[in-house]
Amino acid sequence: MSYQSLEEINELCREQNIPFWRAVLKDDMNERTVSEEESFLTMEGMWNAMLSASEDYDERLHSSSGLVGGIGGQMERYREKGDTLCGDFVSRVIVQALQMGESNACMKRIVAAPTAGACGVIPAVLVPMYKEGHIDREQIIQALYVTAGIGQVIASRAFIAGAAGGCQAEIGTASSMAAGALAFLKGGDNEQIVHAAAMALKNLLGLVCDPVAGLVEVPCVKRNVIGAVNALSAADMALAGITSQIPPDQVIDAMKEVGESMHVSLRETGEGGVANTPRAKEIVARLGK
Repeated sequence: MSYQSLEEINELCREQNIPFWRAVLKDDMNERTVSEEESFLTMEGMWNAMLSASEDYDERLHSSSGLVGGIGGQMERYREKGDTLCGDFVSRVIVQALQMGESNACMKRIVAAPTAGACGVIPAVLVPMYKEGHIDREQIIQALYVTAGIGQVIASRAFIAGAAGGCQAEIGTASSMAAGALAFLKGGDNEQIVHAAAMALKNLLGLVCDPVAGLVEVPCVKRNVIGAVNALSAADMALAGITSQIPPDQVIDAMKEVGESMHVSLRETGEGGVANTPRAKEIVARLGK
């Protein structure tokens, strides 16, 4: 993508009086030399894959390590009791995040958004809204262009891989993308979209990547939940008119600085954080046998 900043996207939007998603669509059409219809079909394919992954969840499946499996169903049964602290919608978001993360760990087909380890965040907030009839398919596709624009700028200015910048680069980026999409879907303007993205990313600065046994399972699956719920809160703040005191692009630059400052043990090597706890070492020993 040609955009190097969120401000650049919004500047074009102001000049041409177009929404954020259309600026991203236009760039995709130019970059890949495709028509608007062809671009929409590609994005619709990703949405269909997200829906399929949601509908094909099977709580009986466990990852080969045995560390992950069944908790998405467990959370769903708890939600159905109707007595959650978070309320029904947020509980649906939690269920979806867990189920998508587990599906990834069980080698089912998912959409890396922006990575496999963070695949649950965006569908966690979009699928429940869609299934409950709050938004239609066209709005969903437009929202996915919003996520794509935010994610690409972060990838360009910083990174989206845990090995490069810690989990802030994966779950943090996914949460930022999701927050922008939510702000858009709730009628937020272009400025609210980027401020929602900035606040979501800022809230997760410093999040380390410390997978137990080097597997994208623990604590990765449950971190998809915090990324999704964080996106909801950031979007609501932006929609209330609250802004990030640090400009959105500067937040992205700060994330890069933090990631580059992280010790290598905290960047997907499985050598630090919870991956270095006694329990984690027991798991590594068991799997080694």
